[in-house]
Amino acid sequence: YTLRLRFDDESERVIDFAPVLHGPLWGGLRDVERFRQVRLDRELGTLVWPGGLDIDPTVLHDWPEHVAYIAAKRQQEAAVHSSVAA
Repeated sequence: YTLRLRFDDESERVIDFAPVLHGPLWGGLRDVERFRQVRLDRELGTLVWPGGLDIDPTVLHDWPEHVAYIAAKRQQEAAVHSSVAA
């Protein structure tokens, strides 16, 4: 679940998406084949996956500042989804 990204400012970042792949929407990307369907949407300027999933390019650029918050939010969504499905 790791991608190497290069940004317009020539910076690069290796991002491990595993911590945020939880919940009813993003959890589906734990399927490696689905995760590999990632594409660069040049119009949006960011990564997109099937089903309309995308991440703000600023968040990707500043990933270390955002990953803990996103992971906690996605795990909370997964817990809510699990309790509703039960």
